[in-house]
Amino acid sequence: MKIHSFLSGVTALLLLICVNTTPAMAQDKPNYAYMGLEPDIVTNFVGPSAKKLGFVRVTVELMIGDADQLEIAEHHMPLLRATAIEIFGQQPEEKVRSMTGREDIRLAILKALQTHMKEETGAEVIKNVIFTKYLYNT
Repeated sequence: MKIHSFLSGVTALLLLICVNTTPAMAQDKPNYAYMGLEPDIVTNFVGPSAKKLGFVRVTVELMIGDADQLEIAEHHMPLLRATAIEIFGQQPEEKVRSMTGREDIRLAILKALQTHMKEETGAEVIKNVIFTKYLYNT
């Protein structure tokens, strides 16, 4: 009987500890949200000679730092799309075609979007930029 009472008391104590710590742990987790730049980004880029242009089609997803900022990002969608299109349009063919160049472009877009959002809203808002489809033709 004493062992049963002891085990019940320990179980109740452990349950109480778990209940009291679970919400704190849940609050520490990031509350990311995702949104796409729709429709896909389709634009030209500079080919090997000034007479030849290539085109790129990219599906871009934005990781928003907090789901509460999703509406802010949606409000600034024209600025975000225009920035991504402009950066792609300035890229030379060798950068568009290479994996390292693609990563450089992604990071340039991320930095530019964070800068614009910081200027417009006071917060970076955009946590990351993800290319989910990447097609090009020269």
